[in-house]
Amino acid sequence: MITKFKYTDTELKKLLASMVVLVDTREQINQHITDYFNINNISYIAMKLDTGDYGAIIPQNFELGIYRDTYFPLTVERKNSIDELASSIKEERFEHELIRSQKSHFTLLVEGSYSDLVNGNYRSQYNPKALLARIKTFEARYRFSTTFLNDRQLSGDWIYHHLYYHVRAALKG
Repeated sequence: MITKFKYTDTELKKLLASMVVLVDTREQINQHITDYFNINNISYIAMKLDTGDYGAIIPQNFELGIYRDTYFPLTVERKNSIDELASSIKEERFEHELIRSQKSHFTLLVEGSYSDLVNGNYRSQYNPKALLARIKTFEARYRFSTTFLNDRQLSGDWIYHHLYYHVRAALKG
């Protein structure tokens, strides 16, 4: 595994500059995220991901001894609203994704405010206390965390930096 190597600061900067964000081809309504990537010259590719909506790789780099693309066990699942979260969390498919995600560092990103969740300020008929209990139970059972972003325009920035610093930590060992 790549973490067996000790990289100099210069090598680490080169590797991190080459990081590519993976975007699941089934991810919807994410123009604001890809626009952020484009504006900030962040490399990304669309591909089918087995788990989550976003991940990261360091592409092969012969100069630094990386002979094949290196995928990191790191996943961000994004929900574009509390209503989408309320809808999907009821489905068996969502829990199956959480089960699959246990092999990686999994984070759930919800574009919406925690305050709106707690106060029931969403269209779904899902009871706020029951929805919160379901989220927290899943977090405890499957060992992941949930982040709420009030401003969806920050999602691209959050996703990129979340992936970047996790990859950086993995490379530093």
